[in-house]
Amino acid sequence: MRVVSLLPSATEMVHFAGGGEWLVGVTHECDHPPGVEALPKLTSSRIGSNLSGAEIDAEVNRLVTDEESIYALDADLLESLAPDLVITQGLCEVCAVSTNLVEEALSGLGREPELMVLNPTSLEDVLEDTVRIGEALGRGGQARRDVGALRDRLDEIEQAVAGLRRPSVGCIEWLDPPFSAGHWVPEMVRLAGGRELFAGPGERSVRLDWPSVFEAAPEVLVLMPCGFGAARAAGEAEALPSLPGWPDVPAVREDRVWVVDANSYFSRPAPRLVEGVEILARILHPGAFPEKPEGNIASRLSPVLK
Repeated sequence: MRVVSLLPSATEMVHFAGGGEWLVGVTHECDHPPGVEALPKLTSSRIGSNLSGAEIDAEVNRLVTDEESIYALDADLLESLAPDLVITQGLCEVCAVSTNLVEEALSGLGREPELMVLNPTSLEDVLEDTVRIGEALGRGGQARRDVGALRDRLDEIEQAVAGLRRPSVGCIEWLDPPFSAGHWVPEMVRLAGGRELFAGPGERSVRLDWPSVFEAAPEVLVLMPCGFGAARAAGEAEALPSLPGWPDVPAVREDRVWVVDANSYFSRPAPRLVEGVEILARILHPGAFPEKPEGNIASRLSPVLK
């Protein structure tokens, strides 16, 4: 089978299900597991990667207002790859190439491949999509077993935090301007033993303002700019301590403000979200989750200075 993934999370799922050798094309953003960067890239972004968070937000708003696509799709390359299966998403046109653009490109092919559209809004949806992809690749049994192991890890976390006090948590998906972290993130916070303040399970991310965030008095603040790694998120966060009200936030006073690798463990609806729950659990309840000798929390997270 020849598979094209137009979604970084789908690329991860294909590999998770044991079908990585069948991938013939990916997006310009696919970077996991290592090696997928060498595959032909079918997409490109109209927004420069060197822009600041505020500049990216302005460009997104401009393109959306003008009804322009944020991403370009190479239809000629798609045809030359002759895929049997194309995987894309319909959840967010800011995150990946739109379904309409993909359908238009496929309609012009001499032999139209099967199209699988993913629309996860919860952690359970992500796990089910992983099994769906496994079944489409003829690896359903393996995918179900491996997803079962992920569910076991989530159960272990829930059991470990049962009965513990749940701190109030503010997960921020964009910093300039601030956005709530919706969809699966509130569920991740609940599983990790916290109470998300700014979004409910399955809700879309919405624009906030920093005075309202500070007024909500989160006991833990987790900064997870969509698509950013921890280092870039930390750079974007450097301006926050100059904002009025920052020193009075409980999370700031108690040194419980964190930046995380959102690109790997929170933004993408892929199996690594389970590791994101484990990261959150260690942030919220460090005493209940002793750090591992390798791959510990400090390698992924950095405290933001007061």
